[in-house]
Amino acid sequence: MKKRAIALAMAMIMTASLAGCGGQPAAAPETQGTETPTTATTEGSGETETEPVVEVAKADDSAVGNLIAATTGTVKLTVWASEEDQDLTKKLIDGFEAQYPDVSFDIQLGACSESVAKDNVLADPTAAADVFAFADDQINELVNAGALQEVAAAYTYDVSKENVAGSVAAATVNGKVYAYPMTADNGYFLYYNKSVFSDDDIKSLDKMIEAAGAADKQIGFELANAWYLFGFFSAQGTDLYARLSSDGMTNECNWNEGVGPDIANALLGYVNSGVFVKAADDASAVSNMKDGKYAAIVNGTWSAAAISEALGDDYGAAKLPTFTAGGKEYQMSSFAGYKLIGVNPHSEFVGWSMLLAEYLTNEESQVARFEARGLGPANIKAASSDAVKSDPAIAAIAAQAEYATPQRIGGNFWDPAKSLGEILGNGNPDGTDVQTLLDNAVEGINAPAAN
Repeated sequence: MKKRAIALAMAMIMTASLAGCGGQPAAAPETQGTETPTTATTEGSGETETEPVVEVAKADDSAVGNLIAATTGTVKLTVWASEEDQDLTKKLIDGFEAQYPDVSFDIQLGACSESVAKDNVLADPTAAADVFAFADDQINELVNAGALQEVAAAYTYDVSKENVAGSVAAATVNGKVYAYPMTADNGYFLYYNKSVFSDDDIKSLDKMIEAAGAADKQIGFELANAWYLFGFFSAQGTDLYARLSSDGMTNECNWNEGVGPDIANALLGYVNSGVFVKAADDASAVSNMKDGKYAAIVNGTWSAAAISEALGDDYGAAKLPTFTAGGKEYQMSSFAGYKLIGVNPHSEFVGWSMLLAEYLTNEESQVARFEARGLGPANIKAASSDAVKSDPAIAAIAAQAEYATPQRIGGNFWDPAKSLGEILGNGNPDGTDVQTLLDNAVEGINAPAAN
């Protein structure tokens, strides 16, 4: 369905309360803001025409009532959730259906990892799920492909007001909200053994290396993983950056300028200490933590249960430490990641898809997701509960959020940054000049993106 048709259909819904969108019964709140005519230029014609702009409505009981009244026949929807989220999502769908006993539903649940949702949706948007979970770094491509329905109406709550600002920003493209925040914990922070480090030690990587060395332990860090390496080169207090350019495809990175060489040399110094070591991957890092070889690692919430079980009373989690480069101290940064739920604009039942997406991401559902899987809520009230705040890993990623950057980076970032991290993690065995290493990495990161 073309975007223009969607906008017109939603405007008609607002005034008539009953309308169809691609044969789909839908209804928006009667309290929705008035239509504001605006002019839009038809591409290539130079002519203008009036097109209604529909602002996001306030949640109103009549919205759901209108939707139900406009519905005839069976509402058939397909939902994609990750393999790990299947049981919970099935329970939530059952709860959703129970709220509307007068409506006939046929909701099918399929498994699709949030990390590859974009690829599966864009393979054929018209055949993709009506409602699907995805990682926030995929949102630009989904929007550009016309594969995400704008959140232009609220049925039960206002997405932008109920969720933390970072998650709303992650769900927003060009000032418009296109998804429903589901979690706010897809990032990384510090796990540590309290028997090795004091509360003061964990504030500084230099102090941590000293303490770990004294205890004959190591600190594992996935230097050859570009996602984690970003935390050093885009540290708070520097003017360094790696980001997506305005064309939405190529990158802008200046790691080879300013304090970039100082940071690279600092990493080599840490590696040469024999205490700060390159971890192979998540699994080996957690394994070495459990075996006692590592006293600390940088990782995410997905490892919390295993590390907590292994360390018991010595289990600790905190924001990332500072580090020293060129005689100055910098706060490690990180990528901030969110998981979102999107609605397919090609759905036969866009209204019901939006209402289901709201339900799957409302306060109660986010609390249930935390209780079932330990995932950090994006919902403000859910995140402020005592249970969530008392969880060490969730509290740590919340503390790191102040120093985190949304993951908006082009595909050419990953391999060059990984190669740089691999060389630094191995101690620069060939002795290549650090400036040359950084120049090569930046050249690859900033290379024109393939069409």
